[in-house]
Amino acid sequence: MLQTYQDAMDWIYSFLDSEKKLPKNPTEFNLPRVKAMLELLGNPQLRYPAVIVAGTKGKGSTCAFLESIIRQSGLKVGFFSSPHLHSYRERMQINREPISQSQLVDLINEVRPLLEPLDPEIGSPTTYEIGVVLGLYYFATQAIELAVLEIGLGGRYDAINTVNPVLSVIASISYDHTAILGDTLAKIAYEKAGIIKQYVPVISTVQQAEAAEVIAQVAAEQTAPLFIAGMAGLQEQASGVVAEYPLVIVPDQLGLKGDFQMQNAQLATSAALLLRELGFPISDDAIRQGLATTQWPARFEQIANEPLTLVDGAHNGDSARVLLQALKQHYPNRPLTLVLGTSSDKDIQAIIQQLANSATHLITTCSRHPRALAPEKLAELIQQQVNRPVHQTNSVAEALTLAQQLTSAAGLICVTGSLFVAAEARETHGLAQPD
Repeated sequence: MLQTYQDAMDWIYSFLDSEKKLPKNPTEFNLPRVKAMLELLGNPQLRYPAVIVAGTKGKGSTCAFLESIIRQSGLKVGFFSSPHLHSYRERMQINREPISQSQLVDLINEVRPLLEPLDPEIGSPTTYEIGVVLGLYYFATQAIELAVLEIGLGGRYDAINTVNPVLSVIASISYDHTAILGDTLAKIAYEKAGIIKQYVPVISTVQQAEAAEVIAQVAAEQTAPLFIAGMAGLQEQASGVVAEYPLVIVPDQLGLKGDFQMQNAQLATSAALLLRELGFPISDDAIRQGLATTQWPARFEQIANEPLTLVDGAHNGDSARVLLQALKQHYPNRPLTLVLGTSSDKDIQAIIQQLANSATHLITTCSRHPRALAPEKLAELIQQQVNRPVHQTNSVAEALTLAQQLTSAAGLICVTGSLFVAAEARETHGLAQPD
């Protein structure tokens, strides 16, 4: 019997942590094992409807927008996301309240004996799989009315994909985790499109042609009605009919900053409209209020003034490109101090190519995460592309101190390259406390 929150965390991390060392290919994830665990728990995921959201970038923001809309509608909504920024408890939220420490201890004490009959031949669960199972069970015990579930990696083989949703949602697809998901956009899109279920409506943001073709093909194979969330409105792929959004979606009316969030807001709004067609009581005003009040830390988030300091979890070339566009648009002519730290499994050259040339000062750093790339290695990669000095620091706190010394009052500090780095920057500024 676990007694403390630390006992709970020790138990969760006693399993193989696939987030610390990613598998070589997505088939190493074990959906039959997850299904077996859920069956031992009485299939809690069948006790409430759910929306599944996949994608390379924007899936977290899309989930946050959609959760906020559903909550503004007066529904009790569960939200599962990963990775967490500061506390493991962030992964399981109800009405945006993370599960408490005592609730997590009680949850594990209830679940652990139920999982004991798990067939050892099916293999030991991973930490991520255990977390997903706990989250799905927790939502069932709390009698939620709708769940928003963010895919962790890929889609087809992710543990979340054991859920049969009422709606599948696919955010923007670009290159990331190529060693696992494939080295072409089509291969990556195929893994993401694995969340499409037979006859279940699927909605996608506007994708690059290669990805869009794969999504359309998989949707057709599954006889799943396909919708596209575009600038003009929600388009039904089969008929071409466009339903206009119930409001004009513009950046200054969104709770999340950055023009790039418009695409995610359109996708969430489209999802809300389809949910309404499925019978969920989501009003136009709930959509408006939900978009305006959405909060999602470390996404183009300002954490300090003098000098102005932003954090953003951009962790691939495409998200770095979008970040740079937003910096230039919202903070033109401000000298940029770039604090960059990445995970070793990312397309680091693509991130550097997008960001490094625009910075007046370059600082490399690393998070405490096991997959973090060493600052000296990152500096070496930068100097292969940019013939300028690069400052190296061994912690995010050290990097921020140096950045503040190098940056004038009229300048701008941007901390990016990894959600783990962004999280530690927030903690350094006292915006959160890890537990």
